[in-house]
Amino acid sequence: MAKQKSFFMKQAMMRKVLFATIPILIGATYFFGLRTLTLTAVVTLTAIITEYIFKRRDGKPVTEAVIVSAVLFTLALPVATPYWVAIVGIIFGIVFAKEVFGGFGRNVFNPAIAGRTFIYVSFPEYLTASWNLPFESFPGGFTRYINDSIDTVSGSTPLAQGGFGEGLSLTDLIIGNVSGSLGETSVILIVLAAVYLLATKTADWKLMVSPLVGFMGLYTVFYFMGIDGVPDPLFGLTSGSMLFLSVFFVTEPITAPKTTEAKWIYGILIGCVAMIIRTYGIFIAGGMFALLIMNTFSPILDEAVKELKKPKAEKGGNPA
Repeated sequence: MAKQKSFFMKQAMMRKVLFATIPILIGATYFFGLRTLTLTAVVTLTAIITEYIFKRRDGKPVTEAVIVSAVLFTLALPVATPYWVAIVGIIFGIVFAKEVFGGFGRNVFNPAIAGRTFIYVSFPEYLTASWNLPFESFPGGFTRYINDSIDTVSGSTPLAQGGFGEGLSLTDLIIGNVSGSLGETSVILIVLAAVYLLATKTADWKLMVSPLVGFMGLYTVFYFMGIDGVPDPLFGLTSGSMLFLSVFFVTEPITAPKTTEAKWIYGILIGCVAMIIRTYGIFIAGGMFALLIMNTFSPILDEAVKELKKPKAEKGGNPA
């Protein structure tokens, strides 16, 4: 009797990444309401169906990686993002950043970031102006669908406020009691996820640390140069998406370089480019653009490092 094929391809590493997102997902639900879970469910189901359409022709199982992409994509969205916008985004990410390249293991771009960037540019009002207040007292969002919305962009998120003050403190940012995308507001939960990923050897610490080195290094230079719109470095590190991006997206092994030297260059450049876009670009969220840009250079960086490490005789050939 033939053994029935499993619907999902078992991927232990992807499962560990998914485990790392669970506390963040719970925290997002507490701060922003039960819509966090319904949005995650809709996006995940859409992602699975999308990949299944591509896999069924060859009789291949759906990867568990697609669930990770769906959850991370959702955590990068504001809680009030319309379901149809989220559906469009995850379909775009799975199809055009993954399946067109041949599926898992062959993709050049991170599907979750590609999908998020697509809707960020295509439907900016939903990702830049539709924010909701976090719940501040227990049981928080565990018993509520969603909290009140904020009608104005000014002062709605830490990045929009541009520094500590006006009721925003470092404690707020560390705990996550601020407006923002679902998974990006709580520094402590992101750090706990990072510790788990590193302890289980699921993520490469060089890929996790290098973008923060590049970002904070250039941030500090800009700060002491007195460039407008650059508050103190501690605020820069704890606000926005850079920490979340470094922990979950830069460390993705498929799109990242494989050589040690290239990993450092790749990560540092992501951090620097993100800071430049945040400071001078028209879009305040520079990290996702920086990651996609560097995704394209990842193979080149590996080849460059390998070429530079070749012995001189092998580079120039044997003399006549």
